[in-house]
Amino acid sequence: MPDYTIIYFDVQGRAEMFRFLLADQGQKWKEDVMAFDAWMKGDLKKRAVFGQLPAFRDGDFELYQSNAILRYLGRVHGLYGKNDKEAALIDMVNDGAEDLRLKYVKLIYQEYEDGKADYIANLPKQLKAFEQLLAKNGGGKGFMVGDQISFADYSVLNILLNHQVLAPNCLHDFPLLNAYVERLCARPKLKCYLESDAYKNRPRNGNGKQ
Repeated sequence: MPDYTIIYFDVQGRAEMFRFLLADQGQKWKEDVMAFDAWMKGDLKKRAVFGQLPAFRDGDFELYQSNAILRYLGRVHGLYGKNDKEAALIDMVNDGAEDLRLKYVKLIYQEYEDGKADYIANLPKQLKAFEQLLAKNGGGKGFMVGDQISFADYSVLNILLNHQVLAPNCLHDFPLLNAYVERLCARPKLKCYLESDAYKNRPRNGNGKQ
């Protein structure tokens, strides 16, 4: 069994997508929870390649940048498509999810009070692309790319769940996306994680806003 450790603050944040992946793939991992004050004063910030968390350890191999971690786990666990074209599409989907995540993070940490209403009003424009991608892949009955789950699905699922908390009816007009979320959340190992105290008790974001 791999010796995995996630080093991050006590928050779901950018680590949750690879927690989803690890849980769904039946992997175990340790959490090295970093207090913010300790992070600001400690040696880890100094040696972090880009001065940011999360970090990830696989034995003595240490990796930074959340999407690099996600792609690494995708390669290790066979979640990067069946060929180069599928891999490229998976990268495309993950980049799209990252674009939406950046907008969400900006709202949560910088514009929540004044920008929430406009953000939610414009959200359908952001979600439409994911609905269309699903529709083009087997009629939307499976995954974002191909006929097996990829690392990008965990990223998309995470950001969609975040938005369902922000705007509970946001998938109402996107039946394929709504069914996609329900289908992925029903996968037995992932369902178990989503029902766990570890998931439920970990704050979604670092400032208490969601």
